[in-house]
Amino acid sequence: MANCKVGVLINFNVLKLTEGIRRVVNKYYLCGSQRITSALSAVKYIKMQNGKVESKTENGIAMISFFHPQSNSLPGEILRKLANEITSAGNNPEAKVIILRSESPTPSLPVREGASTANPSRREGFRMGLTFCAGASFDELISIKNFEEGKKFFSGFSFVINEIRKAPKFVIARVQGKAVGGGVGLAAAADYTLAVKDASVRLSELALGIGPFVVGPAVERKVGASAFTALTINPGEWKSADWAREKGLYADILPSVEDLDKAVSELAIKLSQSSSEAMAQLKKVMWEGTENWDTLLVERAEMSGRLVLSEYTKKYIEKFKSKS
Repeated sequence: MANCKVGVLINFNVLKLTEGIRRVVNKYYLCGSQRITSALSAVKYIKMQNGKVESKTENGIAMISFFHPQSNSLPGEILRKLANEITSAGNNPEAKVIILRSESPTPSLPVREGASTANPSRREGFRMGLTFCAGASFDELISIKNFEEGKKFFSGFSFVINEIRKAPKFVIARVQGKAVGGGVGLAAAADYTLAVKDASVRLSELALGIGPFVVGPAVERKVGASAFTALTINPGEWKSADWAREKGLYADILPSVEDLDKAVSELAIKLSQSSSEAMAQLKKVMWEGTENWDTLLVERAEMSGRLVLSEYTKKYIEKFKSKS
């Protein structure tokens, strides 16, 4: 194994990688006869660790997708990019409807003999590829040091929700797996949400010592005060996709991802052929009464920004991460 390690480091020197990346790859990935392929694959993997947001517009349909290897959780940078892409799609005359979706992660890389097999992307209740969005990034939550940092992070959720609200186009959410916390907020903020039958939901914030303050208005608007209260007070309980459809969070649920994609595509095509002016006016009518959300959601972000600094929250996240 010593020779294998040296071989990997030699290839990393050729690739001019940082010592930090060398350590991560040497811990998790194959070497020996496959060391070059493994090193290059690992570089690609490492670059994905910060996640991504991508957008494209074709035939009147703007497709916005996000990805993060930690069960599609949402760091601040991903939230800012999402908000910007939604704004751009809303202002793009070539786009008549917006689809919001998350991507499934790439397959796991091969692990060398004796290396740790702990999955750094594991989140409670999730499996890779079956998660729409796991909510706030725990790594970023635990790194928050003061109120301003906390407010800035949680304001990211407010920006995304408000840009969905203000976009003069319908936003269709494609929910291909479980959603928790901020992920439920995204599903609720969309104008029309379609999901698979396994897309259960949970608002976990209270367990962390905070609350669903920022996403709360969007969720309550969709499901009503009673259902929102039930989700909030029992943060450890998953609600089924059937429950979410019954309460109005999901417009419909489909038996498989393939059926989901077909339904999303068919609806988007129909809307892309509809009147832009009529849809823009309908959206204004549908969101009447939310004109104060630009200030309301920032105020809610301040609430979370204070609470996330508590010892309770810090200890909970540290304990959770130690089990991951």
